Amino acid sequence: MSKLADVLQKDESELRADWIKEQLAAVRRRDLMSDTELQTQSTELLKSIANAARNGNVTDISALEWSAVRERLTDISASRAQQGFSPEETAGFVFSLKQPLFARLRAELSKDPAAMFTELCNATVLLDKLGLVTFAAYLKTKEQLIAKQAEEMLELSTPVVKLWQGIVAIPLIGTLDSNRTQVVMESLLSTIVATNSKVAIIDITGVPAVDTLVAQHLLKTITAAKLMGAECILSGIRPQIAQTIVHLGINLSEVITKASLADALAVALQKTGKTVVKADKHNGKASDNKDGVDAKQVGQWKGA
Repeated sequence: MSKLADVLQKDESELRADWIKEQLAAVRRRDLMSDTELQTQSTELLKSIANAARNGNVTDISALEWSAVRERLTDISASRAQQGFSPEETAGFVFSLKQPLFARLRAELSKDPAAMFTELCNATVLLDKLGLVTFAAYLKTKEQLIAKQAEEMLELSTPVVKLWQGIVAIPLIGTLDSNRTQVVMESLLSTIVATNSKVAIIDITGVPAVDTLVAQHLLKTITAAKLMGAECILSGIRPQIAQTIVHLGINLSEVITKASLADALAVALQKTGKTVVKADKHNGKASDNKDGVDAKQVGQWKGA
């Protein structure tokens, strides 16, 4: 057993006390972690390191003997990432062990400079490798959190709104890609089934540009809605987008397109047998046929 492993085992309690003292003296995020939790993490990790160093190579942390240390360090890094610690603060948890450990090695090997140099090198390699494990685990957890948040934002950015009985609309904002198209399609289809809607309006007013890929995604969504028994209306076709669609040769001949959401809603109401009429300001009744609305249509609208 190397002297480093010997020091870790023999002086574990004193080393732990010095390590915790070192961490408490540093800039601490007490708003994210209590001193008790810090002491618990330090105690468990140091005990794992001492056991692994006693049974294996102190500089080969990929060995089986170090699996418990890697596991424990990964858990600590993941929890700190979720709590809001920075990468530097998380890695500093391991690197702060250097000063207390080096001091113990110097005191133990002061009469043997060659052995002291060897063990200080071993300690440096060991703690640097543990620091890399900490940083890798932190980044992995952060990436998972970011991916989850992006997925939640994606779902929030594609709400399906019930505009009228049998009419739903989904306003799209931003760029459409394959992942977002899948979310749009799932949200739209589930709402069509839940509301028994016959008309679905897809509004692309907030889509900055339409290229061949975006058009393909839209057509896939429209086709899927048709298979569910709902007719789709594509609204928000601005002049620039119309020119782009013509230039790219995208075929939207089988899709009803409108310049605005209001126009699309008017068509949707027509298709469901509804008509909006002006009400008489005095008695609240529908006005006569000045606007070309027959009584049958008014009755249908009122009964909707």
